[in-house]
Amino acid sequence: MSVPATRTPRRPAVAAAVAVALAAGTTLTLAGTASAHTSGAEVTTAKLTKGLYQSAYSERNGVLWATSAVGRPPVTESHLLKVDPKTLEIEADYTPPVTDTATGAVEAVYGVAVDDEHNTVWTTNTRDNSVSVYSQRTGERLAGLPNVAHAREIVVDERHDTVWASGFGDGTLVAFDSKTFEEKKRVTVEGAGPAGLAVDERTGTLYAADLNNDRLIELTPGSAAPRFLPAGDGPISVSLSKNGRTAYTADQTSGTVSVIDLRKGTVTKSVATGAGALSVATDERSGDVVVVNRTAATVTVVDPRRGVVEETVATGANPNHVEVADGTAYVLDKSGAGQTEDTLTRIRLAR
Repeated sequence: MSVPATRTPRRPAVAAAVAVALAAGTTLTLAGTASAHTSGAEVTTAKLTKGLYQSAYSERNGVLWATSAVGRPPVTESHLLKVDPKTLEIEADYTPPVTDTATGAVEAVYGVAVDDEHNTVWTTNTRDNSVSVYSQRTGERLAGLPNVAHAREIVVDERHDTVWASGFGDGTLVAFDSKTFEEKKRVTVEGAGPAGLAVDERTGTLYAADLNNDRLIELTPGSAAPRFLPAGDGPISVSLSKNGRTAYTADQTSGTVSVIDLRKGTVTKSVATGAGALSVATDERSGDVVVVNRTAATVTVVDPRRGVVEETVATGANPNHVEVADGTAYVLDKSGAGQTEDTLTRIRLAR
């Protein structure tokens, strides 16, 4: 086992608050780092590090975990960041292990999810076709789990001690035991491109956004075969309603969020959110969904019951992922070439 290096916590530059009144559905543009108020949301931005990908909130520890990876293989710079969600300070920065001493390549981290029951944080190592497990307490890398082709996203089912990873490269969904880290199930759907994941912890049912086939893949415990449900055009991310009866997909090709009745297996609404819809998360307090639009560089808050956009907020260039916890959305951007640090945008959502 290796213990990744850490660095001294750093406070991001956050400017003084600026009050901005906006009508619902309009866009707030933030110049540099700032705190601001829209008609329904308070927005704060802070620079973290280059190459941000995804984040996951730990209720147990009150921290936000974020991943970053810079450039194409060989990737020599990657970080697993522990961020204070109140101050947006980086509390710790853990470096993945080196995988190739000749090139300096590291086991770069991309997708991320937390298991608060076992106090671990799981990552997908896309370039290495693997998954890793780290300690939330110390940052120590506890395990590396191979054979997940182009491992993209990961989701934790604490109730059933299961962690699922999507293998986009070969249409595979892989389940690991969250206590022993052993692989316990592998389902391959020929021709599928599973990307985003969501799990209903009450039933243990997994949902995967199938980017290749414009559908959801549903895996129910005990079922002999997966069930397929329609989605929008280019579904790449999925989240569930609080009661588990409805799924929402961010549809990258059409720039929409689709509302899917899981019992009937039908798309009941499709709401335009912005070009390059890439990530979706549910605010369980209000029932709203939050969608990141990468090309449009915005975040859209949608009321899925009425099928209307409630608010749109500008972010840094190329927003990549949204995590919602306790009425707050955390958005990471991946600005690309020329940027030394990418941005975390915190949006306190209206009820």
